[in-house]
Amino acid sequence: MFRSYLRLLLFTFGLLAGIQVPGVVKDYSQRVEAHVLESREALSGFQETAQRFFNGDLQALLRHYRTSDDPVFVSDANSIESLLTRNELLEREWQALQGSWLSQSWHVLVQADPQLREETLKGYSYQILLVPEAIGWGLGAGFLLAFMVESVLLLLGWVIMGGRRKIVKESWR
Repeated sequence: MFRSYLRLLLFTFGLLAGIQVPGVVKDYSQRVEAHVLESREALSGFQETAQRFFNGDLQALLRHYRTSDDPVFVSDANSIESLLTRNELLEREWQALQGSWLSQSWHVLVQADPQLREETLKGYSYQILLVPEAIGWGLGAGFLLAFMVESVLLLLGWVIMGGRRKIVKESWR
């Protein structure tokens, strides 16, 4: 009886944990989108200057700033380069989040930018989404957790018992 309750408890815990995955992915996507829009806005003035004088080539504008004799322009080149690098990272993240929910989940769980993931997790509040992805994640995680823990416990029991099986005499009554 205890084993059944333990199995049920593990399944429930896994279900609740698995249901959180789509919520984290959604929050991460929203955070990336907000940062991308902010990054584009920060570069918009430089983009206009590059459009006017360098046919829209921001790298040419950056080279021009770097080769300038004016120390202010040289200093600004570092700022522009920093903005460009950040924008490229965010655009890659945004593109990675445009696939299926499975590829989005994999990206956020395994390949996401560590700083953005940490920022997302710090601001995350637990939620229960009743969408197919959340249900799938929940059921899968619940089953996997219950199965793995029960398998480990059965294996430990078998090792402790020395591989012997406990013989149970059945009563006809």
